[in-house]
Parts: sequence; C-alpha cells; structure tokens
Amino acid sequence: MSVEIDRDSPVPLYHQLSEQLSAAISDGRLQPGDAFENEVALAQRLGLSRPTVRRAIQEMVDQGLLVRRRGLGTHVANRKVHRRAELTSLWDDLRRAGRHPSTTIVRFETVVDERAASALDLDPDTPLLLVVRVRTADDDPVAYMHNWLPPQYSDISEAELEETGLYAALRARGVRPVVARQTFGARMPTSAERKHLGIRGQHPVLTMTRMAFDAAGRAVEFGDHCYRAEDYSIDIMVDER
Repeated sequence: MSVEIDRDSPVPLYHQLSEQLSAAISDGRLQPGDAFENEVALAQRLGLSRPTVRRAIQEMVDQGLLVRRRGLGTHVANRKVHRRAELTSLWDDLRRAGRHPSTTIVRFETVVDERAASALDLDPDTPLLLVVRVRTADDDPVAYMHNWLPPQYSDISEAELEETGLYAALRARGVRPVVARQTFGARMPTSAERKHLGIRGQHPVLTMTRMAFDAAGRAVEFGDHCYRAEDYSIDIMVDER
C-alpha cells in the first residue's frame, strides 16, 4: 500500500507512518489476519531508518491494531482484539454456563522446564511457576490442567487460584491475554489423568496446549490441559472472507 512521508512536516516520521497504516486498518485496506510487511523491507521501501519503522509498529501494537507472535511474525489483529475482547478460561466458561466451578491444586512450585520456557520465549533455565490443577464443575472433575507462568507472575498464590480462574488472576495484575495459539488433540489418558479425572474403562481425553499473548505479543502463559472427552465440546465459528 502507498505511504506518503513528509520530511518537512513537524509531525515525527514514525507517527506519520503509524497514522497512515492505522487508517488502512480502519478503512479495511488491511484486514484482520493479514501479514504485516517486514520492518526491514518497509524501511527500505520508504527510505526510513529501522528504528523509525520499529517505533511506528510498536505504537500500533500498543493500540491493539497489530499482534506480534513468536514464529509467526506481525499480523493485523482480529477485530475482537480491537474491541479489547478477552480470552476466557474454563472457569469463566463454566460460570457463564450456570455451573459451579471449583479447583484442587495438585502441584504449585517453581520449576525449570525447557519446553515451557521455549513456548514463553524465555531462556531454558528460567525459573517458572508451575501450577497443576483439577477443575471440577458441580463437584464432577472435567479438566486436569498444567500451566507455566513467567517469573513476573510468581506472586499468584494457591489460595487465589482456588477462588478464581487463572485469567482472572492475570487481569487483576493488569495483564490481558488477547491472542492465543491453541492446538487440540485426542489420546488415551495417562494413569495420573485417569486418577484425577475419574476415568474408568477405555475412554479418551481431549487435549489442548495453549500459548497466550498480550497485545504487545508477549507470552503470558503456557498451558497443557486435558479434558474428559464426553463432557467437553469445541464450538468454532468460521468466517469466510
């Protein structure tokens, strides 16, 4: 798309760029999900420095117009992000459905986990808060959940997670997960999953791994969950553009 930069204007160059790109999102020239031009290519095309382009992009990220995701690059944010829609936790979903969720903490400790650190874009030896929980609904177990949190959220307490959902605890700290990369699967349960979910016989579990990001593209939690398949369903709305 065409961008006009006026080097004689008192308006900073980065702000001129961010304003024009933001307008392209607002008027539909750039659509939700569109890949955003690489900052190196954009700087070369417009004859701007990389720091100028980087600052313009960061301004749009801060406004929730763009989302940076590790391994996926920068994309135009979904319209729901523009409206500051929040991702929900299972706790939120159960409460909304009129059920009564509760939590049993199985493990709550600081660990070093290379897989989780990689998902959170942290050094492999970074100490992470590991929370393992059993989520029940009306006293019936429905989910066995592992979550790893970056060090800055180590002040979250067991008592807090027994009273509310993880995302509510994050929101209480000013953290708003707005985008998630989720992978679903199905398999036979492990012995621990059978025990905590009360599974008897040959019944599979539904699995879900999730990396959740804030509006600036920072990973805020990595989750690895499993659910009783007979008690859980996924509704997906497909919007063809």
